[in-house]
Amino acid sequence: MTETHAAPHKHPYHLVDPSPWPVVGAIAAGVLTAGAVVWFHGGPAWIWPLGFLLVLATMFFWWRDVIIEATYRGYHTPVVQIGLRYGMALFIASEVMFFAAFFWAYFNARLFPEGGVWPPKGIIPFDPFSLPLLNTLILLTSGVTVTWAHHALREGDRQGLLQGLALTILLGLSFTCVQAYEYAHAAFKFGGGIFSSTFFMATGFHGFHVIIGTTFLIVCFFRARANQFKPDHHFGFEAAAWYWHFVDVVWLFLFVCIYFFGSGAGPYEGQ
Repeated sequence: MTETHAAPHKHPYHLVDPSPWPVVGAIAAGVLTAGAVVWFHGGPAWIWPLGFLLVLATMFFWWRDVIIEATYRGYHTPVVQIGLRYGMALFIASEVMFFAAFFWAYFNARLFPEGGVWPPKGIIPFDPFSLPLLNTLILLTSGVTVTWAHHALREGDRQGLLQGLALTILLGLSFTCVQAYEYAHAAFKFGGGIFSSTFFMATGFHGFHVIIGTTFLIVCFFRARANQFKPDHHFGFEAAAWYWHFVDVVWLFLFVCIYFFGSGAGPYEGQ
């Protein structure tokens, strides 16, 4: 009997091994969402934390597998990276559609308000030039620091990469803290009508994306410390930077349309 050996790769593409994480992730997201809905309607509160833990576990193990493929097995060739970039671009496009739906609902309520008044009677909106403006400055600054980190990485400046990432993470956490403080001191509640529903849905969904993006950047920070990024091979960081810039741009639209225009300060005041 002759000994056989596995044939070497004769193409630059990566044929992905079977993975349980897409199915596990879908189940985890379903448990999290269903558990939150049940909890909102007075049901038990233990279901959504279980789903949340399952989501975290899926993220950890799935990212672990991708990092192994990219860093240690060399499967993310230049050709594969092109496909990954297309995938990330399409993912961000799908996120744009999410926010388009929320903005559509908001403008439908804002431009054609019941009773002809916006904000509705009894609603005291936020001053757009207080905490919302502060958060705008925080996110714009974080866009600068993540760009600094990216340029440092491309130039082989490891210290600049780590400093830029650390500052971006700190700014992302600061944004989340400011928004949590803002929510805690809101003069209206989640179930207070169309104003509060559209406000909390749009800004809260964006805040959720900030948390995801901050987590993404934290993973990149520890990968950078472990020297897993190279000037010509760092799609994981590049994807995180794209995502963070997307979060920045969405917030600018939220600030102008919901905080400024939605507070009655726009050209349709009193309608």
